[in-house]
This record gives sequence, C-alpha cells and structure tokens, in this order.
Amino acid sequence: MSDPHSTLVKIRDLHFSRGSKAIFKGLNADIPRGKITTILGPSGTGKTTLLKLIGGQEKPSAGQIDVDGLHVAALSRRDLYSLRKRMGMLFQSGALLTDLNVFDNVAFPLREHTKLPESLIHKLVLMRLHAVGLRGARDLMPAELSGGMARRAALARALVMDPMMIMYDEPFTGQDPISMGVLLELIRTVNQALGLTSLIVSHDLGESLSISDHVIVISEGKVVESGSPEALQNSESAWVQQFLNGRPDGPVPFQLSAPDYAADLASHEERLDA
Repeated sequence: MSDPHSTLVKIRDLHFSRGSKAIFKGLNADIPRGKITTILGPSGTGKTTLLKLIGGQEKPSAGQIDVDGLHVAALSRRDLYSLRKRMGMLFQSGALLTDLNVFDNVAFPLREHTKLPESLIHKLVLMRLHAVGLRGARDLMPAELSGGMARRAALARALVMDPMMIMYDEPFTGQDPISMGVLLELIRTVNQALGLTSLIVSHDLGESLSISDHVIVISEGKVVESGSPEALQNSESAWVQQFLNGRPDGPVPFQLSAPDYAADLASHEERLDA
C-alpha cells in the first residue's frame, strides 16, 4: 500500500484503449510527492497518453487515477477545472500563444483564472521570468525566441500559478547542448526550491536519469519496472537492460515475426518458376 502523504498520484489497474488497440492493460504506478519522476518506454507505449489521463483530458476504460486524493475521472467539470489549476504542463512545442509577447504569455493564466490587480501580476510574472533567466526577453514575441528560450518561457507560464505538480512532455527534444543543460538545471532547481512534484516523459535517457529521483518503465500496457535510476541501471531484467543500453536485439527482437528466411526465399522462387 502506498503512503497517501508521500504519494501524489496513485494509478491502479489502469485500462485504456484507442479503438481496438489497447494502450494500458492493468497499469499500476505511484508518483512520489516532491520528487522528479521520469516515465520511460518505447515509442507508442502511451507515455503522453498517461499524462493526459492524469490531467483528466482522457478517461480510462477501467481502473482509477487519484491525484492528491482525488479520483480524477469521477470529478465534476468544475472540480476537474479546479484541480487542473494546481497542475502545470510543459508541452513539447512550448505551445506559446503566438499573438502575445513573452510577458503576456506568462501573465495569461493569472489574468484568466484570478482577479489579482495588474500591479501584482506584473511582479509575479517578472519573478517567474527571472527564475528561468528570461526577464530580459519579456517584450519578445514567440517567433523571436529560440527553441530553448520558448521552452523556458513556457516553463515560466507553467509555474506562475504555483502548481503542486508540473508535467513535462518531451522537454529536451531538439535542444542544443547548452539549452539542454539549462533546462535540466531549471527542472532540478525549480523542483527543489518550490517543493514541486515533477513528472517527465522523455526519450533522452541520460539527461532524464541524471535528474530523476524515481523512474517508471512501461511497455505493452504495463509497468515493466520502477525504482531509482541506480536500481534500474542494475536491473536483472533483460528487457530493461536492452532499453537502457539501446541494444538493437533482445527481448524486443530486431526481426518481426516471419516465416523461416530460407523457406520464404524458396517459396518465392517456386512461384516464379511455376
């Protein structure tokens, strides 16, 4: 049993399908409170879908997801809306509003969801921009930002409502080494300084593991293994070792299931001769 005080997100017997394709088949996982957790797995295993289920954008076919003690799928629209205000999201693209400058992008959630005076909004926005190193970019438009700057501006926007948790969807994709280093340091320091819970979906193994407290590896609809980065690197699971070390063949075979190679070639020649 998980400790409700140490677990922010509890997932039990989660099932979810898209059409006839089952994405999750009884997945169980705990996201520890106040830690950085990374979700790993091959492409197409539903990592981003899991973020959407946690945020209530999708509903499970069966099973339950609790966030801070609240059963997400059972919440009314109003209560789900209230919960989402406590959850920040950093999209892979940054998803900045293209017609607003950086300052107004970060200010948007405050203006939309609060009745704070503009004088206070101004101070809160500058504080968040300063935290991500972009106070000097407040007047720039999204099109004038580099990819790394856009992610940092989006992080400032995700932080401005003081959320309890931030979900990161592939935050390191397409970043140069300097931007990557900046984002890694920001995620780590922001999580510690603000006492957040961070949930990262990423294919960048080395970078993600370097800042993670907890790692969850999923495949074929279930959790294959979970634990600290050190525990996973020492795992006896052949599947986990193949994934972490990028081996082309193993429990996940290089060749898809097919008839015997020699017999397959021979049958083709026989058809040509017939």
